[in-house]
Amino acid sequence: MRVISLSVDGIFQAAQRGLYDWLANQDADLICLQDLRALEYELDKPNFQLDGYFAYFFDSGTKHYNGVAIYTRVQPKALIYGLGFSSGVDMEGRYLQVDYEHLSVGSLLAPSATSELESQEVKIKFFDDFQAHLDKITRKRREYIFCGNWAMAHTARDVTNSSENQHNSGFLPHERQWLSQLFNQLGYVDAFRRANRDPDEYSWWPSGTIDEGEGWRTDFQVVSNSIGPKVEYATIYKIQQFSSHLPVIIDYDIELEQL
Repeated sequence: MRVISLSVDGIFQAAQRGLYDWLANQDADLICLQDLRALEYELDKPNFQLDGYFAYFFDSGTKHYNGVAIYTRVQPKALIYGLGFSSGVDMEGRYLQVDYEHLSVGSLLAPSATSELESQEVKIKFFDDFQAHLDKITRKRREYIFCGNWAMAHTARDVTNSSENQHNSGFLPHERQWLSQLFNQLGYVDAFRRANRDPDEYSWWPSGTIDEGEGWRTDFQVVSNSIGPKVEYATIYKIQQFSSHLPVIIDYDIELEQL
């Protein structure tokens, strides 16, 4: 099973850069897109569909801001829109999940706290609530793959000039600690690092151009512990650029249920 995740910086721009032509040739079973910056009705057009895939969208509801999508070859048994936090802070980002018999796959866009629309306090609350959610679902007899733009990097090798970025949102001490707790205490797995240990593997270039300025690895596929050993191949696609983020491609030794 191949899963592709990409934060697109606006789906209209990414489509103009050839995103859908590229996706049509990737033999992916699931495609998770984030930061669509479009309303759902605007995407109900042939140029935003993929032959052979079911398409699902979750927009901001009122404006061209955030939004996520999932394209899947196998029709899911259920869809979940949002994370259902009692605080409502999950709506400051976006989350869409498709459920199969024993597997759930989510497309996640976290608050970045780098724009005037988002604060660091909102981001902290979002991830505190998300951690409680992940802790709860680990007890379910179900496997999870969370794909998305997590708006933070984990270790020094995941950020260019890591020492200079320790005071910047995305690499603050409490953010790195949150990821360490996710992987070391809750038992989730950074799927990319399970198969790819290469240094200088960055998925986001704030400059908008690969190899110009600083690189960050903020785009993850985080998976249940039981899926970790099933990761077969992982790469960040660098040949063609559709946004300031790069596609994260991971192959799993999993067969998506034919329902």
